[in-house]
Amino acid sequence: MLNFTFKNQTEILFGKGQIKEAKSRLPQDAQVLLLYGGGSIKRNGVYDDVLTLLNGIQYEEFSGVEPNPTLETLMQAVELVRSKQLNFILAVGGGSVIDGAKFIAAAANFDGEPWDILAKGAAFTSALPIGAVLTLPATGSESNGNSVVTNKATAQKRAFGSDLVQPVFAVLDPVYTYSLPVKQVGNGVVDAFVHVIEQYLTYPVNAPLQDRFAEGILQTLISEGPKALATPQDYDVRANVMWAATMALNGLIGKGVPQDWATHMIGHELTALFGLDHAQTLAIVLPALMYAQREQKRQKLLQFGQRVFAINSGNADDVIDKTIKATQDFFEHMGVKTRLSDYNLGAADIDKLIANLERNGMTALGEHGDIDLAKARQILELAL
Repeated sequence: MLNFTFKNQTEILFGKGQIKEAKSRLPQDAQVLLLYGGGSIKRNGVYDDVLTLLNGIQYEEFSGVEPNPTLETLMQAVELVRSKQLNFILAVGGGSVIDGAKFIAAAANFDGEPWDILAKGAAFTSALPIGAVLTLPATGSESNGNSVVTNKATAQKRAFGSDLVQPVFAVLDPVYTYSLPVKQVGNGVVDAFVHVIEQYLTYPVNAPLQDRFAEGILQTLISEGPKALATPQDYDVRANVMWAATMALNGLIGKGVPQDWATHMIGHELTALFGLDHAQTLAIVLPALMYAQREQKRQKLLQFGQRVFAINSGNADDVIDKTIKATQDFFEHMGVKTRLSDYNLGAADIDKLIANLERNGMTALGEHGDIDLAKARQILELAL
């Protein structure tokens, strides 16, 4: 097992009605930015609960954060924070809203061009505190310090991470997920699944506990994900999916093990250039990447297939083939298509994707740094 440090500062308030506990977690002098997306929270009752939470507290609302939050929109929120001298951000929504809150929190007092935080890794020394009310389990953003933002003007989707922007608390009420559209449920499960894979499907380093944690989350998503589609108001199912998605990327399962975020990095370019949903890009890239990297990942692919999908028949190559197919079939079962052609993309679009990877410095991806532009092209061609 590799050396690591681990600290998770986010207090999780999990369960029905737990938003009532959040008020005592707000600063006494809170001047709040209430941040949310397209307005679905006003139709499903979450907004009313949030207003009850904020009763007696000064706040300003900012809505319209996109599913892939854009620099252009978020900078409007930054200006609101600065002009009203707000000192706390309450993000109500899924990972995109929470990611957006993290950028706003970092940019509000940043002395420089805020995009440099993402594009150049510019350091910042302070950030506004954030609380989260989760309505879409998927990204794990509610209990980590990671954020991804899209710059529409330059067609770039970039990420940054810092403990300074990790939420201080997160409300996880499974009831808030009952009204999610089927597409978002499927996307969320796929997103969480791939988060686990990126920390698990590399090479062995004698970390059996981390492996079992990861396998348990994967098995939970495989079991409960389809149920969430079939019985959308089953509290226990929703609770299991919500907690699995949070555990997938709160930092725990990635400690002491190598990680491979190539699927995400290649997928980001599909969103930046063609506007695909994040989970759609992951479902396209991962099976092809598993095939292209099958020798480098051989031991863990066999372990994955045997332990998670119970694939034990055939020789090693048969097990790997069946494992890749089982992964692809699971994504399809969740309603997320797995081919570029499913999204009307073809061979001509691969050149654009490769050019953007090169422009963004994504030329040595994977746990071994061996996914160069040629290998990325191979992966995308396999995904056609």
